[in-house]
Amino acid sequence: MSVESPPRAAAPPPPARPSAGRRVAGRLLHWWRRLTAMRTAIVLLFLLALAAVPGSLLPQRSLSQNKVNAYFTDHPSLAPVLDRFYLFDVFSSPWFAAVYLLLFISLIGCVLPRALEHFRALRAAPPAAPRHLLRLPDSGDLVTPLPGPQALDVVEEELRVRRFRVVRREGELSAEKGYLKETGNLLFHLSLVALLLGLAGGKLWGYEGSILVTEGQGFCNSFQQYDTYSSGPLVQSGDLTPLCVDLEDFRAQYEENLTAASFTADIRYGAPGEDGRPTTIGVNGPLRVDGARVYTTGHGYSPTFSVTRPDGTAISDVSVPFLPTDQSTMASEGALKLPDFGAASDDQLALEGFFAPTGLVQNNILTSVDPRPLAPQVAIVIYQGYLGLDSGIPQSVYSLDASQIDRGRLTRVAAANLKVGESTTLPDGTTVAFTGYREFASLQLSHDPGQVWVLVSAISLLAGLLGMLLLRRERVFARVAADPGGGGTVLTLASLTRGSGESAPRFAALTDDLDDALAARVPAPHPEDRPRES
Repeated sequence: MSVESPPRAAAPPPPARPSAGRRVAGRLLHWWRRLTAMRTAIVLLFLLALAAVPGSLLPQRSLSQNKVNAYFTDHPSLAPVLDRFYLFDVFSSPWFAAVYLLLFISLIGCVLPRALEHFRALRAAPPAAPRHLLRLPDSGDLVTPLPGPQALDVVEEELRVRRFRVVRREGELSAEKGYLKETGNLLFHLSLVALLLGLAGGKLWGYEGSILVTEGQGFCNSFQQYDTYSSGPLVQSGDLTPLCVDLEDFRAQYEENLTAASFTADIRYGAPGEDGRPTTIGVNGPLRVDGARVYTTGHGYSPTFSVTRPDGTAISDVSVPFLPTDQSTMASEGALKLPDFGAASDDQLALEGFFAPTGLVQNNILTSVDPRPLAPQVAIVIYQGYLGLDSGIPQSVYSLDASQIDRGRLTRVAAANLKVGESTTLPDGTTVAFTGYREFASLQLSHDPGQVWVLVSAISLLAGLLGMLLLRRERVFARVAADPGGGGTVLTLASLTRGSGESAPRFAALTDDLDDALAARVPAPHPEDRPRES
């Protein structure tokens, strides 16, 4: 007789595969959690600091185009490779902006949930005391003849004096303080987010321009007038502050070791078409007008020349800035181009020169030995021919086009070392005289709408950091029970401390104070209760 085996239970159907939309949503949620983790924010902050290193080591176009050009000249093979990776425009490069944006998103994703959680914690009561208080790191017992409720009254009073939040429960007590530590933590991170917002706002709506202005000349706040300028993508020409600045006088003071001590410039400023108001600015004392600031960032010399043709046509006291090549002696180089002075296009006049504020000629070579204009001299080389200014090819205003010289379009006709008042005569009878010099100032106008925001954010960031480092998060628990050895009460105390410093000394001090306070509450024995002597 055979026994039939029971039928097998049907296998459960395999779970249905989630739809493509749910899989994509799950993957996005996973990456969002990874991005908004505090560990990711720390890594991105480190990457941002690391990405700023090339901006400190290499010249940046936003600060000095001339230094970038000099780097290309000194490193002709390396510079194009670095430029391909935006290392001369680090802070406006796509990869720096990507790290900046990811850090911004990560911080917001980290801080906002923690801020909501901290807000709920501020409104919540301290947690109930653990069941086994003596298992906590800092714990102990006190025996007092006071009843349990009176002992807890003493503990509550002592903790409130120490600014604890106290909650009484049946036979126990919970207290907590140090919420400002987490508040400082949140303030630090929120300030960091605000700091990034301020920097981003300055980049989007800010602008900056630099120009060399010789004494007696000026400029207006227009992108077309600046030598170099940069602006945010949201800046329009109509957003520029209406401002014109005229340089009346410039003074540079030097230390005994001939290093520059200070730059001061007397200027007049005002809106276009208005009579300017006089003021004096310096390196650390800029002009502030309607959110715009005008600084002096450097100085130099503009030699003046007078040119007279044989027919009597003359140009008097024309000045051109010469750029310093040696900051210690202010030796400078530059060029003067006179395209409209020749009778024909192939009879134009130009000169390249070397200016020495305190000149010394050795072996027929002019050098400068002092940055102060004690004995100004200039060495010039004069060319005649076609300058090529109307060819459509951009040229530097501080040097001649070398290609015009190499192709013979410009011919060298004279060279001379001149002191103030001396002149040289060209073969065709034209006279070139060195008549003196004026000083020029490197002025920078900048507008950063996020500057105040960044300052406030930096101050609050430091305040939050101090709160994180100096404050403690501390919890104290107390429970009373009947003393099994007598008619008193056993008071069990414990604490949890999170933050700087050691917790054991603080708990010991609290225990000693409570012991004294409990002893002070014990009533003195009545005289009738004292034992009588036999």
